[in-house]
Amino acid sequence: MAVEAAEGKLVGRISHFFSHLMVGVIELEDTLKVGDTIRIKGAHDDFTQTVESMQVEHQAVQEAGPGDAVGVKVIAKVHEGDKVYVV
Repeated sequence: MAVEAAEGKLVGRISHFFSHLMVGVIELEDTLKVGDTIRIKGAHDDFTQTVESMQVEHQAVQEAGPGDAVGVKVIAKVHEGDKVYVV
């Protein structure tokens, strides 16, 4: 269930980070779409960016939902467990 907070609506958590690609894998708990503005917040990270593209199993998708693991290009390093919000 999504939690409404000052950060926005919780949509998932970072499960992996590929530093050489600057891609974070988000385990989704809610729907995420290309064009959404997300905030990634954790112990070391707190930034906002627009989702330019997403991939599920190496296939480009426009939208993904609960249970999906999506790869998203990120503008800064992220860490496992960081929370992802739609703002």
